[in-house]
Amino acid sequence: MKTILYATDYSQNSVAALRLAHLMTKKFNAKLIAMHVFDIPITLSTVSISHLKKEKRLLEENHSKLKKFCTEHLGDTWEGSNINFVVEENASIIDGILEKAIKFDVDLLVVGTKGASAVKEFLLGSATTGLIKKASCAVMAVPAMYILENFKTVVYATDFEQADIFAINRLVEIAEKFNSKIHIVHISTSGEYAGDQQMEWFKEMLKQKVKYKKIAFDLIFANDIYEELNGYLDKSEATLFAMLERKDSSFVQKYLQKDMVKKMVSGISIPLISFNIGGL
Repeated sequence: MKTILYATDYSQNSVAALRLAHLMTKKFNAKLIAMHVFDIPITLSTVSISHLKKEKRLLEENHSKLKKFCTEHLGDTWEGSNINFVVEENASIIDGILEKAIKFDVDLLVVGTKGASAVKEFLLGSATTGLIKKASCAVMAVPAMYILENFKTVVYATDFEQADIFAINRLVEIAEKFNSKIHIVHISTSGEYAGDQQMEWFKEMLKQKVKYKKIAFDLIFANDIYEELNGYLDKSEATLFAMLERKDSSFVQKYLQKDMVKKMVSGISIPLISFNIGGL
């Protein structure tokens, strides 16, 4: 991991994400790009000289504000860090961030989420969701109330897909830096066909292609997947929740984006990391 991009709106909701992005930067000896996207409302004189002057002024003001925000919340830990500050004017926050992620060949995009539940914000369709679905790199969503700590235990939700192997290999890169335990879990209803056989097949395939010893497997059948996942994260003392995002099939799309979304996991307060199949 060489380049990490952190995007902020200057709110308290993004402070925890900044601190985690900085920690990841130190762990990987990577470059950190801190960025802010702002928008100038479109008027009939959008291309006028006055508009261009306003854009230049706002770019300068936001660059100063972004640097001040990072300095304030990183404190002395910022000294000696490899941080670049980028400000972008774009009507779409998502497009502005993704354009820079591509331009700088970013490996990990780190953003904050509103409220105490990363999963809730992710499911309800925030800007974070758009980034997770469209980004070619991994996206880490950090709850506002998250207290910075090492990733002692990482939970990866699998649906026994071939692409999971590649995502887990990427996850191992992070786990090695934190000496983490990885729990690979599959949760489904009792009506799923041959779930235990699929798990054994997946375990064997994983052992052949992923070289990391601290991996455990759990197959869970439950009528209420939302409550079961919440309980599993709590029981395993997870400090990071990981998943694979792809257009037609992902853990979240299959199990959590249903009419029963109100019963989703609501108490999670740990970061989410999503690996996009297009970026693997």
